[in-house]
Amino acid sequence: MLVVAALRWVDQRASVDGLTGEVRTDARDSGPSAADQAALEHAVRLKESLGGRCLAVTVGPAEAEEMLRDALALGADEVLRVDGPAATVTEDGSETARLLLDAVPERPDIVVCGDHSADRGTGSTPAFLAHRLGACQALGLLELGVVEGKLQAVRRLDGGRRERLSFGTPAVCSVEPADTVLRRASLPATLAARKAEIPVAHVGELHPKAGVSQPYRPRPRALPGPEGAEPHQRVLALTGALVERTPPKVLRPGSPAEAAQELLQYLREHGYAE
Repeated sequence: MLVVAALRWVDQRASVDGLTGEVRTDARDSGPSAADQAALEHAVRLKESLGGRCLAVTVGPAEAEEMLRDALALGADEVLRVDGPAATVTEDGSETARLLLDAVPERPDIVVCGDHSADRGTGSTPAFLAHRLGACQALGLLELGVVEGKLQAVRRLDGGRRERLSFGTPAVCSVEPADTVLRRASLPATLAARKAEIPVAHVGELHPKAGVSQPYRPRPRALPGPEGAEPHQRVLALTGALVERTPPKVLRPGSPAEAAQELLQYLREHGYAE
């Protein structure tokens, strides 16, 4: 029984340039999200219940190996890094799923993922994994375990409801953090993981879809500057403090017909009606 924990290495504190839209990331702030930590915990529990192996795998650069070393210390039997770039917003999840499954040496029985990634939150990669594996897919799981040899799960529904699921393998499960807390690694396991060699698979390149639709942004309109030689004069011109205005008038017409007549009179005075 092979249980795969599909982890995503993302920057938890990415910043965006307000003018160019460029996303700036820092490897020191990068790692698994809370959903991916829950996925790793569930994967380790499943391999302990089923007596199988747990493989933690990710697509990312060399900096992502730190996350895999932590997975080894926390109970994963094997780890694998698929050589690839950091997450890109033009990738819809299909290419990540392809690289993950091409790199895994054998067909997994269970794949556990986070329900959404911290960088995009689309949650589409588990669906592409299930499609390529021809496996059933369980979404939004709060609990995941094994009862009498079958997978049992509790799924979140709208309106605060819950749904209990029972399904077999192969299966792709996407879990929510909920109350799942990642276990703490022991000191000997942590020290051993620091010295472990991380296997790297080169199975191809990430080919994101060309062209990203951008929202329409009209060009800014050039406006003339305020008149006035002195700063206070320009402030008065901008605020309109010295411009004569028609004071507001409060009307209390006695009937709907009188109210309609007042409204029509106002429209005629301002050129909206004849």
